[in-house]
Amino acid sequence: MNHPDPLTIGRRSFRSRLLIGTGKYRDFDQTRDAVEASGAQIVTVAIRRTNIGQNAGEPNLLDFLSPERFTILPNTAGCYSADDAVRTLRLARELLGGHALVKLEVLGDARSLYPNMPETLRAAETLVREGFEVMVYASDDPIQARRLEDIGCVAVMPLASLIGSGMGILNPWNLQLILEQAKVPVIVDAGVGTASDAAIAMELGCAGVLMNTAVAAARDPVRMASAMRKAVEAGRDAFLAGRMPKKPYSAAPSSPASGLITSAAPPAPAAPAPSASPPAASRP
Repeated sequence: MNHPDPLTIGRRSFRSRLLIGTGKYRDFDQTRDAVEASGAQIVTVAIRRTNIGQNAGEPNLLDFLSPERFTILPNTAGCYSADDAVRTLRLARELLGGHALVKLEVLGDARSLYPNMPETLRAAETLVREGFEVMVYASDDPIQARRLEDIGCVAVMPLASLIGSGMGILNPWNLQLILEQAKVPVIVDAGVGTASDAAIAMELGCAGVLMNTAVAAARDPVRMASAMRKAVEAGRDAFLAGRMPKKPYSAAPSSPASGLITSAAPPAPAAPAPSASPPAASRP
């Protein structure tokens, strides 16, 4: 049975709108447990940091998260140039048997991990030309987002705040500008710290949320993964339902006031009776 509200990216559709990373967990067992609890179907993997077969003799993530159950989304975390990013994703395609869906990120510096947009655009052009379906980590600049879409990227992924910061949605107005013009999914990537952040992103109209540190660095990653799953679902439902308009400084009763036994106006309070003049003070 088809899902009534699928997330469609390129040629694929997914039930879950939560995408989850696989870095920073205690071990692959905890990674698997958190991914299971999240309900995510798309699992992103940093090819430069996680073994998916390129390092023989080391534990392989794919033994814990089967590509038959999950869509593995290789990413270019740790790349600082277009050339490095393109080479990394070509390797990922070989390791995953021709897999075309990838996440591109080209970083500007190691301190902020902010995207280097000129290099990102250059890499995106090469990857799209080579047949990759590119989901792309980007700044929250609506002009850059439009350029990436025009190049042919299948999803634009603006940061909400810096990678790993947990600062939440610091740029709702920029995200709204991107959402208003986008014809491909807009997925918040980076900055989510807790479940309410994920819900806010979805209430804004984002198609999904990608996170890693918010789950992996939680005191209980598996429980946080479950919380994130519920938050994304609730935020999506709230967006589809349409919130009531905000009415600053205007109160309105939530229950009807007419037709009730006590609906008559309350009587005005009786005027106080005039007080008698105090007796004249006697002289000593």
